[in-house]
Amino acid sequence: MPKPRARHVAPRDSTWWDPADRGWWIAVLFAVGATCFALGAAPGYVDAVGVPADGVTFFVGSLFFTSAAALQFLEVAGRRAADPVDWWAGAVQLAGTLLFNVSTGVAMAQHLTARQEDRLVWRPDAFGSIAFLVASGLAWWAICRGWWSWRPRDLSWSIAALNLAGSIAFGVSAVASYVVPTEDQPRNVALMNLGTFVGALCFLAGALLLLPERTRAPALASSRA
Repeated sequence: MPKPRARHVAPRDSTWWDPADRGWWIAVLFAVGATCFALGAAPGYVDAVGVPADGVTFFVGSLFFTSAAALQFLEVAGRRAADPVDWWAGAVQLAGTLLFNVSTGVAMAQHLTARQEDRLVWRPDAFGSIAFLVASGLAWWAICRGWWSWRPRDLSWSIAALNLAGSIAFGVSAVASYVVPTEDQPRNVALMNLGTFVGALCFLAGALLLLPERTRAPALASSRA
């Protein structure tokens, strides 16, 4: 869930290639992680590669999410007193990615019972989705200075809106993925995959927008806050 960051950094010369800049890595890592999640939930992918490979795809994507979230948290770690909203958003987001590491890692195990699926896979996935929703809500409030705003031409606003939409979609997927013990199947497989796919695409779009957003001057970003 890439958060807007241009107000805290100096403008860079390169938009699409700048490996010396931490913000560039945050955007790229989030984009790769989102691509893995979108691919894993894409129609026909699991049939083409098999369940084990599909599980690995999600797990690898979660590791990219955690790497990006850790870098993002490092950016705000020293600013807790000056910018507590950003600090909490970064901390909650990082916790959410770690929960996704657990859920996707355990999901690769075979022959889990329905109760084991719900306790070891669904619960961390649900709590991770809640963490993403809280973090994206905090980021949205920080950008909009309230709960309602309409500035689609503002890159920071667009990134925050995409993150919020992606988090909602992930939440819908988590609700749909609850394994019904009597049926030993997720509550709604189609909605589970659709929520993950749509949410991942939203996060991917937000990460790609972060690349040009990070090159803007801080004064330009703060003037719109």
